[in-house]
Amino acid sequence: MNLNATLFAQFVVFIILALFTAKAVWPPLMKVLDERAKKIAEGLAAADRSKQEMIAIEKHVLKEMQKVQVESQRQLSEVGIKAQQLTEELKVSAEARAMEIIERAKVDAQSEIQRIREELRKEVAALAVKGAEQILRREIDSSIHADLLKQLAAEL
Repeated sequence: MNLNATLFAQFVVFIILALFTAKAVWPPLMKVLDERAKKIAEGLAAADRSKQEMIAIEKHVLKEMQKVQVESQRQLSEVGIKAQQLTEELKVSAEARAMEIIERAKVDAQSEIQRIREELRKEVAALAVKGAEQILRREIDSSIHADLLKQLAAEL
């Protein structure tokens, strides 16, 4: 065989193979590659969207956390104010209760003083009667001289 004829035959086979590949193999292969590139681009776009959404969500979470922190600070201050008010109310109530107890103790002490005074008057009157009895060396009848003894007790 001739080198030129072989070269020419190989050239014709190459051209036929190139045409067949360009018409039958290359378009589906390019279609698959284009679809793959499209999917990759969509995946990258979705990742970018997800990243943007993540940033937006983080900003929203930070805002909400700040709101919660402000609200908790407000509630803490309200609780502190309420605690101070309650403490003040309890203090006023305790002072009022203490004043009541003191007043009651004063009244009780005053009545006890009155009772003791009355007992002392009776004892002094009895001692005065005994003293007078001894001075007079005779017994004084307390039922007969009751008015006199009452007057004496009132003077004491």
